[in-house]
Amino acid sequence: MNHKYNTSMGALKLIFDDNSPTPVYYREGNSNNENNVLITVSSSTGEKTVLITNNKVIESKAKFFIQTPPERIISGVDKWISSISSAVKWAGYVSALALLTLSVLSFSGIVKARVVLTGSMEPAISSGDIILTTPPTRVTPNQGDVVAYVAKRFDGSPVGVFSHRIIGGSAEEGFVVKGDANPSPDVQRPKIPDIDGVVIYTIPFIGKILAPRTLLVLIPLLIGFWLIMDALRKNE
Repeated sequence: MNHKYNTSMGALKLIFDDNSPTPVYYREGNSNNENNVLITVSSSTGEKTVLITNNKVIESKAKFFIQTPPERIISGVDKWISSISSAVKWAGYVSALALLTLSVLSFSGIVKARVVLTGSMEPAISSGDIILTTPPTRVTPNQGDVVAYVAKRFDGSPVGVFSHRIIGGSAEEGFVVKGDANPSPDVQRPKIPDIDGVVIYTIPFIGKILAPRTLLVLIPLLIGFWLIMDALRKNE
């Protein structure tokens, strides 16, 4: 109630404090007018309301004088839902952009994504992590690199793709590869034609979320959570 401005018609006084988003003033003076004025200023931080009579200013709440239309009522649950929805929306945008970028890179053969199924490379790479690899024609495999290579039986038939670290050997004679958590090197010594890609980046944990069993549990939980929040909002 400070900030006075003296004029010939009376002093101007600031109705709300300095934290108000919109400064509102009134002019002091004596009046026999019995009319009252209700002023409400609202923002994302809350609401400020005063009732101005002919001789004083009373801090109050708008709900004591007027009824807010239902479509303009924002409850605490609504704010929470709005915040969650906004976070989910932006997370969706980022995920969609990342997936689109990865799809383009994968289609062009620059990058390939794989889900790690075992813990043979722990602690550097854990089960459920996603590894991004690029062909050896783009990044030359060297000692210390983790490579994804096609493991084969003694008869030459493929067994699967292993992602282990190069600890020795050469491209000509074959690399010596070993899982960081394994006690001994792999029997096979993969050469360049056997190497599907060199690991350039690891995304932790995401592979576990994308597993079918996890999705069967996660999707119903998300649907149930949304139904509960929607019911709370309707009851507010």
